[in-house]
Amino acid sequence: MLHRKLYQICQDKLEICLFLRDQGRWLEQVRILDIEGDVVTVRYTTDDEDEIASWEEIIRIDNIGSVTRKLSTLSKRHDSAMLIAEDCPESER
Repeated sequence: MLHRKLYQICQDKLEICLFLRDQGRWLEQVRILDIEGDVVTVRYTTDDEDEIASWEEIIRIDNIGSVTRKLSTLSKRHDSAMLIAEDCPESER
């Protein structure tokens, strides 16, 4: 099941976050480049104080513990009211 979901994310070119079980860490803003057998090739960037680095990593599917995807964001500094579509159901406003 995870293999199929990862393949779908790869095809849709979505940006995700991955939790690596063996290393106990999260990879943020990850793009899946390729899936071959039980191996996933991903690309992501890290931003340290002195440098920004781009990484390409090969990960075994069984080492992936969790996959998350950010659905939306809204800046806290935004002064005006949130725009709501006219056809938005009342329960979701």
